[in-house]
Amino acid sequence: MSKSAAPTAVGPAPSGSCFAIVCAKWNSEITDRLLAAAVETLKRAEVGEDRITVVRVPGTFELPVAASRLASSGRFDAVICLGVVIKGDTDHDRYINASVAHALQTIGCETGVPTLFGVLTVNDFEQAAERAGGRHGNKGEEAAAAAIEMAQVLRTLAKKEWL
Repeated sequence: MSKSAAPTAVGPAPSGSCFAIVCAKWNSEITDRLLAAAVETLKRAEVGEDRITVVRVPGTFELPVAASRLASSGRFDAVICLGVVIKGDTDHDRYINASVAHALQTIGCETGVPTLFGVLTVNDFEQAAERAGGRHGNKGEEAAAAAIEMAQVLRTLAKKEWL
């Protein structure tokens, strides 16, 4: 858990790298903040706007379908998925969270394209706000920083003769 709201330190992204961001529209007051922070983080890492593709989907449950299409396209070095699931009176949130997390992990492993889980799984709106630019930082920023790092890791691994 993040203790401060300080921006995540990122170096330059690998030269020529392209990133996709899939962002849920549901809970847009929060997801818009996650998206803005992710885009800003990529720009700070010297990724041009022409190398950032943003796709909006209705809700968190729809993230994997769009992420799969983007990851399979061969165009992107990483796909960043952003959403918010707020616990309600039923177990609906548990099913959404588990299925989306599993699907995104599977997409990343099957395509070889890092598929980042930037989904807030929280008990209430206040917890979401704290993680979208509040006292716990911005998880959109953190997901973008992880995407940049994974793009670099995979480029480094690709240069190794033993792979």
